[in-house]
Amino acid sequence: MKKHLVTLLKIAIPVAIIAWLLTTIEPDEWARLRDQPKDWGLLSLAFLVAFMAVCVTFVRWYLLVRTLEIPFRLADAFRLGFLGYLLNFVSVGAVGGDLFKAFFIAHEQPGRRAEAVATVVVDRMIGLYALLLVTSAAIFFIDIPNPTRALAVICNMTYLATGVGGIFVLMVLIPGFTRGSISEFLTGLPKVGHTLGRLITSVRMYRKKYGTMLIIFVISMSTHAAFGLAIFLIARAMLADPPTLGEHIIIVPLSNVAGALPLTPAGLGTFEGAVETLYRYVPSISQDKGNGLAVAIAFRLMTIAIAGVGVIYYWISRREVREVMDEAEHARTESETPV
Repeated sequence: MKKHLVTLLKIAIPVAIIAWLLTTIEPDEWARLRDQPKDWGLLSLAFLVAFMAVCVTFVRWYLLVRTLEIPFRLADAFRLGFLGYLLNFVSVGAVGGDLFKAFFIAHEQPGRRAEAVATVVVDRMIGLYALLLVTSAAIFFIDIPNPTRALAVICNMTYLATGVGGIFVLMVLIPGFTRGSISEFLTGLPKVGHTLGRLITSVRMYRKKYGTMLIIFVISMSTHAAFGLAIFLIARAMLADPPTLGEHIIIVPLSNVAGALPLTPAGLGTFEGAVETLYRYVPSISQDKGNGLAVAIAFRLMTIAIAGVGVIYYWISRREVREVMDEAEHARTESETPV
């Protein structure tokens, strides 16, 4: 019963958010957006930039796996990466893209299961912290002309999260954190101890790979900036007087932070709502109601089209995919069963 309720909420919440956002826009505003001339060349370029940014995230994961000397081809990273990206959109059960990738690579590397799963954990942590770094840098270096009180709070919370994350990064560089009493205490915590133990194990394996990890961090930050560029190109293609590229480098990472919250699949609804809200407060030139939502929906359609590549991989190996998903669902159910 609980599983079905969670599935229902995962479907209902993003639908409700997007439906509410659509109802706040007047018909004449939709007509204006519809009749506005579109630059299809820029839209095509935006799609290419977004597609390349997604592909680079798969290369980042490939580097993390190869750093641990696990047999893994770049083609494997793209295959599992696109499948995971697809499942972030279409999975309505317990198995999302990251969990699927973790189980699939562990399934293919039976002798290195712990290390294989750790690569997915570290990949997600690096991606999230790089997002916070890009957002904080954009807020610091790019002036927001008319910051509201709510926006100021969001910016300060982003600084705080980035600072806390930085402190954590410095802490894990201390050997006593990953080996000794601190590690034992954290891994012994109820409910979260197992997850913390996996993260600590991951850090222990990557600690001495400073050069590779620096390259991976730079790749991650560049990827988030590329998504900002893609949405800026969409805005240029659709709007008569869109926000600047610098303003998009603030709007898009902040919206991605909202979309990264585990509320809806792939941040569906929360991301669009954040873009629409920030389009009214960040740009120096006031934006009409609905501009941000229209641009965000256009970007969402592009990411869904990119996820369509995963459908090809799914049909090629659908039996194996189904087996791994069943295994992941079973393992997750067992972990939630009280003892």
